[in-house]
Amino acid sequence: MRKRELLSQIKLSEKQKEKLNEEIKAFYLDERGEEIGIIEQMQILELFEKKLAPVIYNRALDDARRWYTGMMDNLESDYYTLYKDEE
Repeated sequence: MRKRELLSQIKLSEKQKEKLNEEIKAFYLDERGEEIGIIEQMQILELFEKKLAPVIYNRALDDARRWYTGMMDNLESDYYTLYKDEE
């Protein structure tokens, strides 16, 4: 039996990292009037990957579970609405 791999960190592609680094750079320039270098951008992105991404991921799992549970609660009543009257 295969062991499930633990999700220790969200993995981003290089293209995703580039796009997010551009967003970080633009945010600092627009909101703070500061230009930050690539090293600072990478450090901020790395911090978000390690600390914020797992929190958001877990929240998404909780939301999906809540939705799924709601759908399962409706399953029995939905089933009986499909039932045909026997004459």
